[in-house]
Amino acid sequence: MEVYFDNKAILINTHNEVSAEAEVDNFKESKQFDAYLATNKIPMRWNGKVYVGQMHGMEFTSSGPEAHVVNKGRR
Repeated sequence: MEVYFDNKAILINTHNEVSAEAEVDNFKESKQFDAYLATNKIPMRWNGKVYVGQMHGMEFTSSGPEAHVVNKGRR
């Protein structure tokens, strides 16, 4: 069984609740990842419940990229 993660995540601006899709890079489960939104890198850190990041005075939250579990082996 292997777990694969998408290369996209939804970021939500905590001030106005606007969401946007961002590209994910350097994902480490339950630790951190880098999100790229309009070519701006936003470092996202795990706080125990969600990923949180700040850029240009705005705070963003994300549940992280979606995980896909693949069972490998005989059928």
